[in-house]
Amino acid sequence: MKLTAVTVGQYFPGNSALHRLDPRTKIIAVIMLSVAIFLPKAWPGYALMAALVLAGVLLAQVPIKFILRGLKPILIFLAITVVLNAFLTPGEPLFYVGRWDVTREGLILSATAASRLIMLVVCASLLTLTTPPIRLTDGFERLLRPLAPIGVPAHELALMLTIALRFIPTLADEADRIMRAQAARGADFQSGNAMARVRALVPVMVPLFVAAFRRADELATAMEARGYRGGHGRTKMKELAFGARDALALLVLAAVVAGVVALRVTGLG
Repeated sequence: MKLTAVTVGQYFPGNSALHRLDPRTKIIAVIMLSVAIFLPKAWPGYALMAALVLAGVLLAQVPIKFILRGLKPILIFLAITVVLNAFLTPGEPLFYVGRWDVTREGLILSATAASRLIMLVVCASLLTLTTPPIRLTDGFERLLRPLAPIGVPAHELALMLTIALRFIPTLADEADRIMRAQAARGADFQSGNAMARVRALVPVMVPLFVAAFRRADELATAMEARGYRGGHGRTKMKELAFGARDALALLVLAAVVAGVVALRVTGLG
C-alpha cells in the first residue's frame, strides 16, 4: 500500500455539479452527512445513506478508481475493526475459527462500522476533491465569521484547517519517499507480524517530523514574502455566492437526512 494513495486534501479539477456548488454548501453537507451516517440502525437506513454518498460520487464526476484508491490507506483500520467486532461481540455463534467463535451480531456490527468508516472517508474526500484550497479557506472563514464577535479568529482557524487538509497528501508523499529511501538501505517494512511492521515505521517518524517542520517554515517564509499579515482588510478576487442550486442541494440533503431520522424513529432503519 502506498501512502500516496491518500486523496483527502487533494483537488481534482473539473466542472461538475459538485465543483460548481458554493464551498459553504459542501462544508455544511459534509457536517450533516458525518452526523447522519451514525443514525441508521438497520439496512434500509444504511442503504439510503449509501445511495446518497454514491450520488455525490457520480455528481462529482471523479473517476471511481480514484475514489477507491483513496480507501486503501484505511484498509488496515477496516480489517482491525472487522476482526475485533466479529470475534469479540457476544451473541449467536455462526462458526468457529480456532478457539474463537464468530457471532451473527459481531458480523452485523463489523459491516456497520466498516460502512460508516468508508462513507465518512468518501465524504471528506469529495469535499477536498471538488473544492480548490483557496475556496475552501473562504468557505470555512465565512461560516466561522458569526463567531468573530466573541473572539474566535475565524480567518486564522480557517487558514489552519485548510493548510492541514492541503498538507495531508504532501506529508503522505514525503513519508512514502522516506520509506523507499530506507528500504533501499535495507529497512524491511513488509515482513513480520503487525506489531513488527508498526515498530519498523518508528524510524520513519523522525525524518517525517523534520520534513514537516521544514515545510512549515518554508510556507511561513513564503507567506511573509508575499505580504501576508492576517485576514484583517484582505479582499478576495472571487467572492462567494450562495445560489439557487446551493439551496436546492441543501434541501435535498435535508430531506434525505429527515428520511433517515424517520426510519430510525419508526424502527425500520
